[in-house]
Amino acid sequence: MLTYIAGAGAMGCRFGYQLQKAGYDVVLLDMWEDHIKAIKENGLQVEGDINDNVKMEIMKPTEATEEADYIILFTKAMQLPTMLESIQQIIGENTKVLCLLNGLGHEDVIKQYIPEKDIIMGVTVWTAGLKGPGKVHLSATGTVNLQAIDESGKEGAEKLVDMMNDAKLNVTYDEDVLPSIWRKACVNGTMNSNCALLDCTIGELFATEEGLRVVKEIIHEFVLVGEASGVKLDEQEITDYVMHTSEVAAAHYPSMHQDLVQNHRPTEIDYLNGAVARKGKEFGIDTPYCELITDLIHTKEKVLGIK
Repeated sequence: MLTYIAGAGAMGCRFGYQLQKAGYDVVLLDMWEDHIKAIKENGLQVEGDINDNVKMEIMKPTEATEEADYIILFTKAMQLPTMLESIQQIIGENTKVLCLLNGLGHEDVIKQYIPEKDIIMGVTVWTAGLKGPGKVHLSATGTVNLQAIDESGKEGAEKLVDMMNDAKLNVTYDEDVLPSIWRKACVNGTMNSNCALLDCTIGELFATEEGLRVVKEIIHEFVLVGEASGVKLDEQEITDYVMHTSEVAAAHYPSMHQDLVQNHRPTEIDYLNGAVARKGKEFGIDTPYCELITDLIHTKEKVLGIK
C-alpha cells in the first residue's frame, strides 16, 4: 500500500513518519528545496516526545510516478489546486484521497480533480512543529475523524482508518464528519486570525474581556452560517470546546501568526473567517466580525508585501 503525503510540512511529516514506522510505504511530496535536500541527505530528524532520525523518500509532486493507493493532503489551502494538478499522474482508478486541511470548502476544489467516490474528508487535532529543513518537533497526542463523502467510498475509507490506527494516529470513521470540521475551523477562526492581528499568544487573547467578546461573536457567526449550510452545530458545545482549547494551548502562537507575523507568508484566512463571510453573503446572513477580520488580515498581508 503506497501512501503519498502531499505537503510535507510539520503535520505531513508527523503522519508520514508514523505511517512509515508502522511499516507502510510512504513518500513525502513537497516544493521546499531545502527541506527536500535535508531529508534526502540526513533523513527526517524528529525531536520532542520522540527522538529519532529516519530515512524517508521525498520529492517534488511532479517527480512522483508510481500510482498511489492513498494520498493524504496536507498542503496549505491556497496551494491545493496547484498540488492536485501536479499529482494527476499518480492518481489511479482506485486511488483514495484524504483531505486533512484546516478550513472550509476544500471538497469543492477537490471534486474538480478527484471523483467523489474516492474523496475522504477529515479533521485532526494532532499538532506538530517544523523547526527547519528536515527537522520536526512532535509532542502530545491527537485524534482524526474522517468520512467518505460518497457512501460507495466507505469501504476504502475504513481500510485507511485501520492503516492509520496501526500507526497510532487514533482515527475514527465518522458517519457525519462535517460538524467536527466546522468546529475545528471555528477554533482556527477565533484564535489564528486574532492572534496574528494582535501579535499575541492564545492565552493573551483569551485573558482579555474584549478578546473574549470578539471570540464569542465569531463563534456565533460560524454557527449561523454552518447551520444555513446544513451542518448541525451546537453553539454552546463549540464555545466550550474553544474555551478548553484556549486553556490547553494558552502559550501557543497559532499557525497564522507563524505564517503572517513570524515568516511573512500568505495566510489561509479565505478558508476560515473569509469562507464564513463569503457563505454568509450567499445566505443573506450578516457576518460583520468575520468580514472585518478577513479584510484586516489581507490588509496586513499587503502592508508586509506578501503575495
